[in-house]
Amino acid sequence: MAPMYDHPGERAAADPIRLLAIRDTPLSLDEVFRAVGDDAAGGTALFVGTVRNHDGGADVDALGYSRHPTAEAELRRVAEKVVADHPVRALAAVHRVGDLAVGDLAVVVAVSCPHRAEAFEACRKLIDDLKHEVPIWKHQRFSDGTEEWVGAC
Repeated sequence: MAPMYDHPGERAAADPIRLLAIRDTPLSLDEVFRAVGDDAAGGTALFVGTVRNHDGGADVDALGYSRHPTAEAELRRVAEKVVADHPVRALAAVHRVGDLAVGDLAVVVAVSCPHRAEAFEACRKLIDDLKHEVPIWKHQRFSDGTEEWVGAC
């Protein structure tokens, strides 16, 4: 049976998770934004996390992200919870792993909803839960020769 649509040209609301990935290649804002396009969405919120040149008062020279083998499954679980708790029309989340330089995109998430307040709330929940629950670790190397591992994102 063909999927039912609320409006012509609209994708099925039954599959709002449009893009989930953990990659070792550069991330694309355009790809994530396109993934959450939906004719029934009046608001789209997008969050971009970039590698900054400092943390906790120390200069960051470089960093790398690594992931647990269950990271993609955990990312899906987080996304499904956001979809269950918010009126999400479309959702996308991509995270980078490997060695990154200052200024590189580390994570991009986006959510589209019927209204802007819902989109902002769902997007914030998505990035916050991704950061706290998806097993991705950051290894920072500082200019003074020290380093640290930071759990989840």
